[in-house]
Amino acid sequence: MRHHAPPPITLSEQDHARLTDLALAVEHQPGVGDFLARELARAHVLPRAEIAADIVTMYAEIQYRDDSTGETHVATLVYPGDQDISAWKISVLTPVGAALIGLKVGQSIEWETRSGEIKRLTVLKVIRQPN
Repeated sequence: MRHHAPPPITLSEQDHARLTDLALAVEHQPGVGDFLARELARAHVLPRAEIAADIVTMYAEIQYRDDSTGETHVATLVYPGDQDISAWKISVLTPVGAALIGLKVGQSIEWETRSGEIKRLTVLKVIRQPN
């Protein structure tokens, strides 16, 4: 599979600040913490009021496609303490969660799993953003 340049991402000031603290707290853990830190470093940061309705934010309910399997999922992106896999509440500290944050509907992103496999997902819809 060919590597694509990561798409631009957009975060609210609040999400960026809280996620930066989270990434720093887990930076000693290889993998997701590093990936999240790289994503945060390249993010376009805006006031919450300027975040478009089609951007994946923390606590947004979204529909995405796993491009390697073709399966679609509806999930809510949450902080680690709120994760509930059975309810499709995905932590931002998982590879999928870190990949989704800040994407816009229609964008795809690739990342490498711990086993070296390249995964790709595409955001299909932002069903609901938090108030």
